[in-house]
Amino acid sequence: MLVNTKAKVGVFAIALGAYLPQFPSLVQEFDKQYHAFKNTIPKTVELIDGGIVTTKEMSQKAGDKFRTADVDLVFVQLLTYSTSYNMLPAVKDLDVPIVLVNVQKLKALDFDTAGTKEWLGEAYACGAVGEMVADLNRYGKRSAVITGVVEGGDPAVEKEINQWCLAAQCRRRFRDTNLAQIGRPYPGMMDLYIDESNLYRRMGLYTKQFDWEKIWAIADDITDESLIKTKAEDILDTFEIVGGGSIEDVWEMARYVVAFEQWVKDEQLGLIASHYDGFAQGQAGVVDSLLIPAFSMLIKQGTACAVEGDIKVAMAMSILKTISGTGQLAEMYTVDFNDDVTLIGHSGSGDYDFSQAKKPTMKMMDVFHGKTGGGYLTQFYPPAGPVTYLAITQDGDGHFKFICAEGMNEEGKIFQNGDTMMRTRFSCSASEFITRWSETGPTHHFGAAVGHHIDVIKKVAKEFDVDVEVVVQ
Repeated sequence: MLVNTKAKVGVFAIALGAYLPQFPSLVQEFDKQYHAFKNTIPKTVELIDGGIVTTKEMSQKAGDKFRTADVDLVFVQLLTYSTSYNMLPAVKDLDVPIVLVNVQKLKALDFDTAGTKEWLGEAYACGAVGEMVADLNRYGKRSAVITGVVEGGDPAVEKEINQWCLAAQCRRRFRDTNLAQIGRPYPGMMDLYIDESNLYRRMGLYTKQFDWEKIWAIADDITDESLIKTKAEDILDTFEIVGGGSIEDVWEMARYVVAFEQWVKDEQLGLIASHYDGFAQGQAGVVDSLLIPAFSMLIKQGTACAVEGDIKVAMAMSILKTISGTGQLAEMYTVDFNDDVTLIGHSGSGDYDFSQAKKPTMKMMDVFHGKTGGGYLTQFYPPAGPVTYLAITQDGDGHFKFICAEGMNEEGKIFQNGDTMMRTRFSCSASEFITRWSETGPTHHFGAAVGHHIDVIKKVAKEFDVDVEVVVQ
C-alpha cells in the first residue's frame, strides 16, 4: 500500500463476577482462555485490549479505552455466563459492530464426572449470547455472533474472525486516507454525482478537490533520473507493450508515476476519481495520454483509481482490493445469448493483481471512446473461475447501499478493442441477471474481484451501517 493503514480492533472478555469467589480456579482458567483467544486475532490489525471484565466499572474502563482508540470493531469473548451490565458500558457509546465470540473450549464434557465448575469454565457457550444480542438491539447496536469450539480447531471460527478484521480494515482505510477528486464526473452521468459532505458524514471518507492544472504541473520537480529509470523498469515489468517498448518510450510516464506516488503519500490518498473533459492539447494532451497506465501503477500499490470521476466505484474498488487483494473497474458491456453469459469489463486503468491469466498489455490508441484525445490503453486478463461484483449506490435521501453478485468467469471470445473484459456466468440466466441487477438501481460502474467475497462484503456493510442487496450468490 502506498498509504498504509491498520484497523483498530477492540477486544475484551466477560464473565459473571459472582462465580469467581465460588470457584477460584476459574480465574486462571479464564486468563488462559482469553490469552489464547487474543492470539487468534490476525496481526494485521492493532489490538486494543480491554481485559477480562467482571463488573460494570471494569466495563466502563474498557469502553473509555475503546473510545480513545477510535476502534473499528469490537470482539467480545463470552467466557461463561455473564449479565449484560458487564458488556453494555464498554460498547454503548461506540458506532461499530459488536461481534460476540461464543466459542466453547471443549467439544463436550465428561458428563459422568464434570461438575458445575467444569461446566461454567470449559463448556458454557450458549446461555448468554441470546440475551446479549437482545440488549444490543435495544441499544441500537449492530452485532453479530460467532459460535464454535476451541478443541481440535475450528476453521469456520477462524475464517469469521479474519473476515471481520478485513471488514474493519475497510472502515479504517476510509477514515485514515482521503479521496482525491480531479476534475468532475463525466458530464451528464447523473448516477455518478455525489454530495461529498454526505459521503464524509455517512462513510467517514473525506474528499480533496484538485484541478487538472495542478496535476499537469505535479511532475515538474521530479528530476532524479535514477528514480525515473527504476519506475520505467517497473512499468515495463508490469505491462507487455503491444509492438514492444523501451525505457525511453515510457520515460515521461514513469516521471509522472513517481510524481503521483509522492502526491498520494503527501495527501494521504487511498482513492482517486478523475475525469478530464477539456482539450487534449499541449501539456494536457501529454498527461491525458498516459494517465490510464499511470493510474494503473497506483492501483497496483493499493490506491483505487476510477475513471469518469466516479467516486462511488472508487469506493467499491478500494473495498474489494482491501478484502480480496484485487479491485478492478467494471460495467456491463453486452450479453452473449448464444452462450448465456454476460460480458463485463471496462476501458481504462486497472489492477495488476486482477490480471492473473496473463500479463497486462498496453497499447497506444489514436482515439479514446467517449472522451477527449487518445493515448495508452491497458487491458487486464482475469483468470477463469469465481468472480465477485460490487456496486455502491444511493437513494434519494443520500443513504448508501451495496449491491453485489457472484459468478464464474469463463474462457471464450471477447471484444478485440483493448478493453478488460470477463465472460461471466451466473446462477440465473444472463437476461434474468441483467434485469435483477438493474432493478436494484446501481451506478452503472462497479468493482470486480477475483474469488467469491459476498460473505465479507456483508460484514463491510455492517461496518459502515449500510444496506446490502445480494443479486446472486
